[in-house]
Amino acid sequence: MNVKSVEKKEKNTADVTVEVSPAKFDAACDAAYRKEKGRIAIPGFRKGKAPRKIIENMYGASVFYESAIDELCPDALEYAVNEEKLDIVGRPRVKDVDIADDKTVTITFSVALYPEVKMGKYKGLSAPREAVEVSDKEIDGEIENIRKRNARIKEVSRKAKKGDTANIDFEGFTDGKAFEGGKGENYDLVLGSGSFIPGFEEQVIGMKAGEEKDINVTFPEQYQKDLAGKPAVFKVKVNSVKESILPELDDEFAKDVSEFDTLAEYRNSVKEQIAERKSAAAENAYKDAIMDKLTEVTEAEIPDAMIDERVEYIIRDYENNLKAQGMDLDTYFGMTGLNRGSFESTVRPSAEKNIRFELAIEKIAELEKVEVTDEDCENELKSMAEKYNMELEAIKKYVRLDDVRAQLKRQKVEELIMDAAKAEKAAKKTSKPKEPEASEDKPKTKAKASEEAPKAKPKSAPKKKADDGEAKAADAGKPKSAPKKKAAEDTPKPKTKAASGEDSKPKTKPAPKKKTDAE
Repeated sequence: MNVKSVEKKEKNTADVTVEVSPAKFDAACDAAYRKEKGRIAIPGFRKGKAPRKIIENMYGASVFYESAIDELCPDALEYAVNEEKLDIVGRPRVKDVDIADDKTVTITFSVALYPEVKMGKYKGLSAPREAVEVSDKEIDGEIENIRKRNARIKEVSRKAKKGDTANIDFEGFTDGKAFEGGKGENYDLVLGSGSFIPGFEEQVIGMKAGEEKDINVTFPEQYQKDLAGKPAVFKVKVNSVKESILPELDDEFAKDVSEFDTLAEYRNSVKEQIAERKSAAAENAYKDAIMDKLTEVTEAEIPDAMIDERVEYIIRDYENNLKAQGMDLDTYFGMTGLNRGSFESTVRPSAEKNIRFELAIEKIAELEKVEVTDEDCENELKSMAEKYNMELEAIKKYVRLDDVRAQLKRQKVEELIMDAAKAEKAAKKTSKPKEPEASEDKPKTKAKASEEAPKAKPKSAPKKKADDGEAKAADAGKPKSAPKKKAAEDTPKPKTKAASGEDSKPKTKPAPKKKTDAE
């Protein structure tokens, strides 16, 4: 083989042209013949027994060319990568194939190259860090939530009012026909929770146990296609009405819900808990802001192929989270009015930002000579085993050492950056009207994207309660491979830097790996 040329293009791409000798091409044709001869029928020969020359005479000399080229491509690309010391990323593509009269084959690959990274000043980055204060209003609100969770439920014979829980049977109709997902029995609806579409709960208020009623509503415009904007009638029967009786706010309440003997002691404990939460949130926000600044001082021309691969991974990961909640991507698109193209456009900026962050981590690790020892990895695996109550050897079976090493390297670089960072005083927030909090029993479906993916916001139609759990991300050390969509022009290739790791905010992503070995 011979690398004829490496022609650099824009955005860190290149055309790599490799020349393959006639002898090597003939050997590839022979391999293709042995692979395919069992499927070729030739008169006078049993299947798989016809000589290569006979098959070529009947079907043409080029009968095995396509399979032979497929056979040659991985080796040709790997040869070029090693010979020219290319650092490629993404999915290479066969751009052109030329077979000369003497059977010399020239293959041109289009590849994306790992970007050159230049770092600006990454030590001494600054960002606002919010001071933590806990108001009496926050303490009161926290305790009030505890009171509600410890409320005594009592069935009443009066008319239902806001705040009551009405147990109802219902069935919805549009154009006189029942629609899917519009029927439920013995559903506990907290009136005023906003669980159902606008206008529904307001019409249940005032009903008594045993009463039946037709409720007229109109579905929101931002709703699933077959119901959006349509008028509907729900036949509703109230089975029971229950009110919540809150416990008295006194020392006895404090004893019931905590380890403290007095309400004053309990309030101080609640204040400390809120302060801890707010401190952790402020520190995380400060760290996120510093890491955002890091990407701003990172210069790199990222090839589209690298971003494309990451976007594909994000979407696949998002789809898996939806499936865990019983929803597919097409249904989600129908609910949100998105399609695959608009979804990709939405996640693409954050995908690029995360890649830029990873490049920065890798470059700083190189500049600062950050190393992760085998002892570091062993200690981390022991910590994981303890955390998950598993044997160390069992953890080692599930966790790739390379993933642990990359995670620890990233952590060390982040610590280096944060140790040198400077906290600014946060500007005072302007007060805004507080939005009402959603009730805990509001039926809806959450889908948590690992990147900053679009979120489903349409309210659910009245239906049986759905689980309100977010799909959990895989553990930090757990291997997670980026999915790849096979295209017609894709060719087997040497290993390249892939969009590895968990796709969430930049701070949680391992650094990219440099690989050029043949897969």
